[in-house]
Amino acid sequence: MKKFWVLFSLFILPLVFYIFLSKGIYKYSNLPILTENVIDIKELSSSSAISFENHLSIVCFLGSDNSTGKGSLFNLNQTIYKRYYQKPYFQVIAVLPEGSEALYKKAIEELSAFTDVSKWHFIYANPTTIKTLFNSFKTPYSLNENLYSENAYIIDMELRLRGRKDDEDTSDGKLYGYNMQSVAVLKNKMKDDISIIYYQLKKSAEKEQRRKREI
Repeated sequence: MKKFWVLFSLFILPLVFYIFLSKGIYKYSNLPILTENVIDIKELSSSSAISFENHLSIVCFLGSDNSTGKGSLFNLNQTIYKRYYQKPYFQVIAVLPEGSEALYKKAIEELSAFTDVSKWHFIYANPTTIKTLFNSFKTPYSLNENLYSENAYIIDMELRLRGRKDDEDTSDGKLYGYNMQSVAVLKNKMKDDISIIYYQLKKSAEKEQRRKREI
Protein backbone atom coordinates (compact mmCIF):
# COMPACT_ATOMS: atom_id res chain seq x y z
CA MET A 1 0.00 0.00 0.00
CA LYS A 2 2.83 2.35 0.89
CA LYS A 3 4.48 1.59 -2.44
CA PHE A 4 1.25 2.41 -4.25
CA TRP A 5 0.98 5.84 -2.65
CA VAL A 6 4.59 6.60 -3.46
CA LEU A 7 3.99 5.75 -7.11
CA PHE A 8 0.73 7.70 -7.09
CA SER A 9 2.37 10.84 -5.74
CA LEU A 10 5.34 10.57 -8.11
CA PHE A 11 3.60 9.75 -11.38
CA ILE A 12 -0.21 9.76 -11.35
CA LEU A 13 -0.84 12.91 -9.30
CA PRO A 14 1.45 15.12 -11.45
CA LEU A 15 -0.22 13.74 -14.58
CA VAL A 16 -3.70 14.54 -13.27
CA PHE A 17 -2.53 18.03 -12.28
CA TYR A 18 -1.02 18.61 -15.73
CA ILE A 19 -4.26 17.59 -17.47
CA PHE A 20 -6.27 19.86 -15.21
CA LEU A 21 -3.88 22.75 -15.77
CA SER A 22 -3.90 22.23 -19.55
CA LYS A 23 -7.68 22.37 -19.67
CA GLY A 24 -7.66 25.49 -17.54
CA ILE A 25 -5.15 27.21 -19.80
CA TYR A 26 -7.15 26.24 -22.88
CA LYS A 27 -10.34 27.61 -21.40
CA TYR A 28 -8.61 30.79 -20.25
CA SER A 29 -7.01 31.42 -23.60
CA ASN A 30 -10.20 31.21 -25.65
CA LEU A 31 -13.31 33.36 -25.41
CA PRO A 32 -15.84 32.36 -28.07
CA ILE A 33 -17.04 34.60 -30.89
CA LEU A 34 -20.84 34.54 -30.90
CA THR A 35 -21.58 37.14 -33.59
CA GLU A 36 -19.47 38.56 -36.40
CA ASN A 37 -19.86 41.77 -38.42
CA VAL A 38 -21.56 43.84 -35.75
CA ILE A 39 -22.46 47.31 -37.01
CA ASP A 40 -19.81 49.84 -35.99
CA ILE A 41 -20.99 52.51 -33.57
CA LYS A 42 -19.55 55.21 -35.84
CA GLU A 43 -22.32 54.41 -38.32
CA LEU A 44 -24.83 55.85 -35.85
CA SER A 45 -23.70 59.32 -36.80
CA SER A 46 -21.51 60.70 -39.54
CA SER A 47 -20.01 63.10 -37.01
CA SER A 48 -19.18 60.45 -34.43
CA ALA A 49 -15.48 59.88 -33.83
CA ILE A 50 -16.18 56.84 -31.66
CA SER A 51 -15.66 53.43 -33.23
CA PHE A 52 -15.64 49.76 -32.22
CA GLU A 53 -12.78 49.15 -34.58
CA ASN A 54 -9.38 48.77 -32.88
CA HIS A 55 -11.01 48.99 -29.45
CA LEU A 56 -12.24 46.59 -26.83
CA SER A 57 -15.71 47.98 -26.25
CA ILE A 58 -18.22 47.34 -23.50
CA VAL A 59 -21.58 48.40 -24.88
CA CYS A 60 -24.75 49.08 -22.92
CA PHE A 61 -28.20 50.33 -23.88
CA LEU A 62 -29.45 52.41 -20.94
CA GLY A 63 -32.84 53.51 -22.29
CA SER A 64 -34.92 56.58 -21.50
CA ASP A 65 -35.87 55.57 -17.94
CA ASN A 66 -32.89 56.74 -15.95
CA SER A 67 -34.21 55.23 -12.71
CA THR A 68 -33.30 51.86 -14.21
CA GLY A 69 -30.45 52.99 -16.43
CA LYS A 70 -28.64 54.88 -13.68
CA GLY A 71 -28.34 51.79 -11.48
CA SER A 72 -26.92 49.77 -14.37
CA LEU A 73 -24.56 52.63 -15.23
CA PHE A 74 -23.09 52.77 -11.73
CA ASN A 75 -22.84 48.98 -11.37
CA LEU A 76 -20.93 48.76 -14.63
CA ASN A 77 -18.71 51.66 -13.66
CA GLN A 78 -17.78 50.32 -10.24
CA THR A 79 -17.31 46.68 -11.22
CA ILE A 80 -15.90 46.81 -14.75
CA TYR A 81 -14.91 50.30 -15.87
CA LYS A 82 -12.76 51.19 -12.87
CA ARG A 83 -10.83 47.94 -13.21
CA TYR A 84 -10.00 48.27 -16.91
CA TYR A 85 -10.18 51.91 -18.01
CA GLN A 86 -6.40 52.29 -17.88
CA LYS A 87 -5.90 49.25 -20.12
CA PRO A 88 -5.09 49.80 -23.81
CA TYR A 89 -7.97 49.72 -26.30
CA PHE A 90 -10.61 49.77 -23.56
CA GLN A 91 -13.76 51.88 -23.75
CA VAL A 92 -17.35 51.78 -22.51
CA ILE A 93 -20.11 53.01 -24.79
CA ALA A 94 -23.56 53.86 -23.47
CA VAL A 95 -26.19 54.10 -26.19
CA LEU A 96 -29.15 56.30 -25.24
CA PRO A 97 -32.28 57.62 -26.98
CA GLU A 98 -32.25 61.16 -28.30
CA GLY A 99 -34.12 63.40 -25.89
CA SER A 100 -32.75 61.70 -22.77
CA GLU A 101 -29.73 64.00 -22.50
CA ALA A 102 -31.23 66.02 -19.63
CA LEU A 103 -32.28 62.86 -17.79
CA TYR A 104 -28.73 61.54 -17.72
CA LYS A 105 -26.90 64.84 -17.25
CA LYS A 106 -26.97 64.63 -13.45
CA ALA A 107 -26.00 60.94 -13.44
CA ILE A 108 -22.99 61.65 -15.65
CA GLU A 109 -21.99 64.58 -13.42
CA GLU A 110 -22.21 62.30 -10.36
CA LEU A 111 -20.09 59.73 -12.17
CA SER A 112 -17.49 62.35 -13.07
CA ALA A 113 -17.15 63.39 -9.43
CA PHE A 114 -15.34 60.17 -8.46
CA THR A 115 -14.34 58.59 -11.77
CA ASP A 116 -12.09 59.52 -14.69
CA VAL A 117 -14.77 59.25 -17.37
CA SER A 118 -12.42 59.71 -20.33
CA LYS A 119 -13.11 56.15 -21.54
CA TRP A 120 -16.89 56.49 -21.12
CA HIS A 121 -18.70 57.54 -24.29
CA PHE A 122 -22.38 58.50 -24.31
CA ILE A 123 -24.00 58.23 -27.74
CA TYR A 124 -27.51 59.57 -28.35
CA ALA A 125 -29.44 58.22 -31.32
CA ASN A 126 -32.97 57.81 -32.63
CA PRO A 127 -34.94 54.63 -31.80
CA THR A 128 -34.59 53.11 -35.28
CA THR A 129 -30.82 53.47 -35.26
CA ILE A 130 -30.54 52.05 -31.74
CA LYS A 131 -32.63 49.02 -32.68
CA THR A 132 -30.57 48.48 -35.83
CA LEU A 133 -27.35 48.49 -33.83
CA PHE A 134 -28.76 46.23 -31.14
CA ASN A 135 -30.18 43.75 -33.66
CA SER A 136 -26.78 43.48 -35.34
CA PHE A 137 -25.53 41.80 -32.14
CA LYS A 138 -27.86 38.89 -33.00
CA THR A 139 -28.65 37.93 -29.44
CA PRO A 140 -31.78 36.19 -28.10
CA TYR A 141 -32.46 39.29 -26.00
CA SER A 142 -34.55 42.34 -26.83
CA LEU A 143 -34.77 45.99 -25.88
CA ASN A 144 -37.73 47.04 -23.76
CA GLU A 145 -40.13 49.86 -24.60
CA ASN A 146 -37.62 52.39 -23.25
CA LEU A 147 -34.82 50.99 -25.45
CA TYR A 148 -33.12 49.52 -22.38
CA SER A 149 -31.26 46.23 -22.14
CA GLU A 150 -30.27 44.82 -18.77
CA ASN A 151 -27.16 43.33 -20.36
CA ALA A 152 -23.77 44.80 -21.25
CA TYR A 153 -21.98 43.37 -24.29
CA ILE A 154 -18.35 42.79 -25.23
CA ILE A 155 -17.41 43.86 -28.77
CA ASP A 156 -13.82 43.24 -29.82
CA MET A 157 -11.53 45.15 -32.20
CA GLU A 158 -12.79 43.24 -35.22
CA LEU A 159 -16.48 44.01 -34.68
CA ARG A 160 -17.28 40.64 -33.11
CA LEU A 161 -19.49 39.99 -30.11
CA ARG A 162 -17.71 37.80 -27.58
CA GLY A 163 -19.26 35.67 -24.87
CA ARG A 164 -19.60 32.12 -23.60
CA LYS A 165 -20.73 28.83 -25.09
CA ASP A 166 -20.47 26.84 -21.88
CA ASP A 167 -22.29 29.04 -19.39
CA GLU A 168 -23.87 26.98 -16.63
CA ASP A 169 -26.79 29.38 -16.14
CA THR A 170 -28.24 29.35 -19.68
CA SER A 171 -30.25 26.57 -21.30
CA ASP A 172 -28.02 26.27 -24.37
CA GLY A 173 -24.79 27.33 -22.68
CA LYS A 174 -24.53 30.56 -24.67
CA LEU A 175 -24.06 33.85 -22.85
CA TYR A 176 -24.33 36.85 -25.17
CA GLY A 177 -24.47 39.59 -22.55
CA TYR A 178 -23.83 40.23 -18.87
CA ASN A 179 -26.59 41.37 -16.54
CA MET A 180 -25.70 44.84 -15.28
CA GLN A 181 -28.25 44.59 -12.47
CA SER A 182 -26.21 41.77 -10.94
CA VAL A 183 -22.86 42.76 -9.45
CA ALA A 184 -22.11 39.04 -9.06
CA VAL A 185 -22.49 38.44 -12.82
CA LEU A 186 -20.32 41.45 -13.67
CA LYS A 187 -17.69 40.48 -11.13
CA ASN A 188 -17.62 36.70 -11.63
CA LYS A 189 -18.34 36.43 -15.36
CA MET A 190 -17.77 39.65 -17.28
CA LYS A 191 -14.58 40.58 -15.45
CA ASP A 192 -13.12 37.13 -16.08
CA ASP A 193 -14.08 37.20 -19.76
CA ILE A 194 -12.54 40.62 -20.36
CA SER A 195 -9.36 39.33 -18.72
CA ILE A 196 -9.38 36.42 -21.15
CA ILE A 197 -9.40 38.81 -24.10
CA TYR A 198 -6.48 40.74 -22.66
CA TYR A 199 -4.68 37.44 -22.15
CA GLN A 200 -5.28 36.65 -25.83
CA LEU A 201 -3.99 40.08 -26.86
CA LYS A 202 -0.86 39.61 -24.79
CA LYS A 203 -0.15 36.20 -26.31
CA SER A 204 -0.78 37.52 -29.84
CA ALA A 205 1.63 40.41 -29.25
CA GLU A 206 4.29 38.03 -27.93
CA LYS A 207 3.84 35.78 -30.96
CA GLU A 208 4.17 38.74 -33.31
CA GLN A 209 7.35 39.90 -31.56
CA ARG A 210 8.88 36.43 -31.92
CA ARG A 211 7.93 36.40 -35.61
CA LYS A 212 9.63 39.76 -36.20
CA ARG A 213 12.79 38.62 -34.42
CA GLU A 214 12.95 35.54 -36.62
CA ILE A 215 12.72 37.56 -39.85
